[in-house]
Amino acid sequence: MSITKYEAELELKTDAILGEGPVWDAEKRVLYWVDILSGKLFEYNTKTGENKVFEIGEHLGAVVIRERGGLVLALQSGFAFFNPSAGKIKMIADPEPHLPGNRFNDGKCDPAGRFWAGTMSYDLEKGKGSLYCLHSHLTIERKLTGVTISNGLAWNKAANTLYFIDTLTHQLSAFDYDIETGNITNRRIAAEFDKNFGYPDGMAMDEKDKLWVAFYNGSKVIRINPEGGEISAIISLPVPKPTSCAFGGEEMDELYITTCREHMSKEEIEQAPLSGSLFKVSLPVKGLPVGLFSG
Repeated sequence: MSITKYEAELELKTDAILGEGPVWDAEKRVLYWVDILSGKLFEYNTKTGENKVFEIGEHLGAVVIRERGGLVLALQSGFAFFNPSAGKIKMIADPEPHLPGNRFNDGKCDPAGRFWAGTMSYDLEKGKGSLYCLHSHLTIERKLTGVTISNGLAWNKAANTLYFIDTLTHQLSAFDYDIETGNITNRRIAAEFDKNFGYPDGMAMDEKDKLWVAFYNGSKVIRINPEGGEISAIISLPVPKPTSCAFGGEEMDELYITTCREHMSKEEIEQAPLSGSLFKVSLPVKGLPVGLFSG
């Protein structure tokens, strides 16, 4: 199979320490994304170029859109509602009050509106993290334990398979998924990533059931068949640390890619000054819309 090559274009020059978690709001036509380590939430208007900043005041792992309006955040202190208009945060619950050395890292809503988000320890202690599910009735269920760096999440078009990345395993895990209950079973390794690619991070699913996976320290996003691992496209970036990606735009055919500059020396940043910026690629395939939180 031939591999299609793309080059990401700069969409928004910023200096995010750990840019992450992009999610497209189809109704407002804006892209939300976060800088985890500076505790900032961004609302980027792709038409005007305005990048509104919300200072959340603590480390912020993920953001999803709420069906009835507003947002839901995965903070170091737990899950919370956020009203951008009023700037108000309302805590829901903290699944790990006994683990102050942990933080949320990545999260996404399933097609039924449950908010899935995983944790990791600041010192990358092996197996210290977990994967959680916030249900619409606001109860939290721990779905996986023994996770080191909880990262990319994606569901296939039929919503009967969940894909998940625990970064340091260099693997893509798959689970049978029950959309009615949110239960996961039959964990298996769907694909093994070449360690020379970098570290698998966040990802997005397209309408052809192919995954676009960002590779931290790999300067690329790769399109793979999750059932077998064949690569069909590679997006190159002028920075070393892409972190995640999300489909958006009027036709859902633009892939927005977040990047970071954490753990980079002054010299490395001088060589890749756009590190921490937001990038974009126009693609011939559309993305699957992500779920909205139903609670």
